[in-house]
Amino acid sequence: MLTNTEENYLKAIFQLAHEAEQEETGTNRLAAAMGIKPATVNDMLKKLKLKKLVLNEKYGKIRLTKEGRRVAVQIVRKHRLWETFLYEKLDFSWDEVHEIAEQLEHIQSEKLIEKLEKFLGHPETDPHGDPIPDAKGMMKELRKVTLAEIRPGQVCQLVSVRDNSAVFLQFVSELGISLRKKIKVLAIQEFDNSMKIEVDKKQHHVSQKFAENLLVK
Repeated sequence: MLTNTEENYLKAIFQLAHEAEQEETGTNRLAAAMGIKPATVNDMLKKLKLKKLVLNEKYGKIRLTKEGRRVAVQIVRKHRLWETFLYEKLDFSWDEVHEIAEQLEHIQSEKLIEKLEKFLGHPETDPHGDPIPDAKGMMKELRKVTLAEIRPGQVCQLVSVRDNSAVFLQFVSELGISLRKKIKVLAIQEFDNSMKIEVDKKQHHVSQKFAENLLVK
């Protein structure tokens, strides 16, 4: 049986590697993502290595073993199913569900998760547009680019967000943007790559950082 902290590490390693479209991530990047010191990360990695869940490679690189990846994917699966349940059935907003799902994802009952998935109608994505792994650990990857890559005059549709923090999601909502909402790029400022966009006939100015955190198709 793994501790909640050990599960959090495995999930973080998986997500960082997946976001970078690689099989590995770095110790310093993991520490930064989790908000802890590299020395603390190294201590935990030693424990996970003894349990044959991670491999420490050269130059501070970390890779999940086959078993480590299986466990991590199941944690992600539970997290995203709980987010979907909270959003669709209990009317929590998309900026509220992440923190609660962080607690619920550690429930160990496979039967409960199977029934939860069936109850929700086998959803493919969570409230943030992220793919939900199935019981076998398979995820349907969606083709998407960032809003920052869209050119003036083009219209796109929001399919996911990179930043799941409550502060960012609240700001997105304030602009009237939600999943599947259409966004038209009106102009790009050459100086700082900030954008002028249109959503529901309302115009907004957004930063390059903001645009890089919206995934569209």
